[in-house]
Amino acid sequence: MTAPCCSVKIEAMNDEQTAAGEARAAKHAALADVVRLHIVDLLGDGDLSPGELRTTLGISSNLLAHHLNVLEAAGLVARSRSEADRRRSYVRLLPDPTVTRAPTVSAAERVVFVCTANSARSQLAAALWQQASSIPVASAGTHPASAVAAGAIATARRHRLAFTPATPSALTAAALDPRDLVITVCDSAHEELAGADQLHWSIPDPVPSGSDEAFDAAFEDLAHRVDDLAHRLQSA
Repeated sequence: MTAPCCSVKIEAMNDEQTAAGEARAAKHAALADVVRLHIVDLLGDGDLSPGELRTTLGISSNLLAHHLNVLEAAGLVARSRSEADRRRSYVRLLPDPTVTRAPTVSAAERVVFVCTANSARSQLAAALWQQASSIPVASAGTHPASAVAAGAIATARRHRLAFTPATPSALTAAALDPRDLVITVCDSAHEELAGADQLHWSIPDPVPSGSDEAFDAAFEDLAHRVDDLAHRLQSA
C-alpha cells in the first residue's frame, strides 16, 4: 500500500508536470502561426512599438493586436509604456530557452549604446559589453549630463563590474560608422533618433528614483540582453 505522504508528493509532482506541459503546449500553439513567428524573430534582439511592428509586417492594427494578445497570453512577450511618449508602448520578447528565433543583426564593427544623458544605462551597458565581447564598444547621449550618476557607480560596485566612468559625451562626438551597431537603451533617445538606431532596449531610467532596486533592475536587464547579444554577434 502506498504511504499517504508519498501519494501526496506524487500527485503534486504530477500536477506540476501537467501545468508545465500545458504552458509549453500553449507556447508551441502560439508559435504555430507564421505572423506570430515573424513577430518573435523581429523581437529577437530588441524591442519594437506596435506601430513599428505593424509597418514591418504590413498588417492592420486589429490583426496585430490579436497576435500580440496570443503571444502575451502564452508568456512569450510583454508590453510596457514608453517613458517618453506615454501614448506609445513597446513590446519585448521574454527570456525563454525553449524558443529559438532568428537574430535581427549578425555583425558589427563597433557597438554604441545610447541613452539621453549618457550617465547611467548606456555607460553600464558599455562596461557590461566590454566584459562580454571583444567587439569594441562606446556609449553616448542625445543630451549628455555633466557627470555619471552616483547610483550607476554604486551599482557597478555592488555587482563587481569593472567600471571606469567616462565623462558623458554627445552622440555627435561618437563618429558613427555605417558598420557600427547603435543600440538605444532609453525610450526618449530611441524616439528622438527616429530610426537612426538599429536596436532598441526599452529599459526604465533608474536615475529619477535613485534607489538601489531601480538601478539593480536596470543592471540585470542590461546584463541579460548584453550576454544574449554578445554570444551571437560577430565582428564585421
